[in-house]
Amino acid sequence: MTERSGGVLDEAREKDSKKIWVTLTGLPLTFRLEWPFHFSTSGADFWVLHGDIQLAGSEGLHAPVAVNLSQTVREVMPSLEPADAEAPVINALRKEVDRRQIEFLKSGKLLPVPFSSRHYDFKRKQWVFGKASDETMAEFVERKVYWETKVNDQKKVWIGDPADAQYLQTTPAHLLEIAARLVAAQGLIRIDGEYAEAIAGLMNHAERFEAARRSAIEELEKKHAFERG
Repeated sequence: MTERSGGVLDEAREKDSKKIWVTLTGLPLTFRLEWPFHFSTSGADFWVLHGDIQLAGSEGLHAPVAVNLSQTVREVMPSLEPADAEAPVINALRKEVDRRQIEFLKSGKLLPVPFSSRHYDFKRKQWVFGKASDETMAEFVERKVYWETKVNDQKKVWIGDPADAQYLQTTPAHLLEIAARLVAAQGLIRIDGEYAEAIAGLMNHAERFEAARRSAIEELEKKHAFERG
């Protein structure tokens, strides 16, 4: 998202905050990030970006976060503007949700989340969030189209999103190939360029997607309940 002025910027951020970002565990999330990054006032050598992750389709479950960007990673980023930083930040947060490090509550404390060199391959000079198999990517595409259609009443869902490709450690072109295979094999979506549209067959699988979401929430709750003792 590029910088804009005044109400146009606010409107763009509001629209972006409603976009559904699906995790590999099947959770549909929305993100509200309070740009810009600011240097830590605690004396530590890192930059901070506050935000809030909402669990779509829930009754107010969310997780306030403070993304702590390390000096090492700051040096490899072109800038801290949303155009350069938004995708890796969101993907780092999605990965923390996958790892069950983030708990969703109706009222939660601000959680510091490290955004460090473990997400960056210095040798290959690229972000790494874990390579997904083609099977996992196919499931991801189905879930993405389902949740965008259900929550946002989105008619066409962008499959070639570079941020999703980065999260799955693939390319937008390969994601489009995966979507085309889904059409050939199951006929649950319709492809139009880089976009997919859900057809009745996909929406009739609602219980499968809802069950994945419930299971992922239960696993999160069990993990954090155990840690609390």
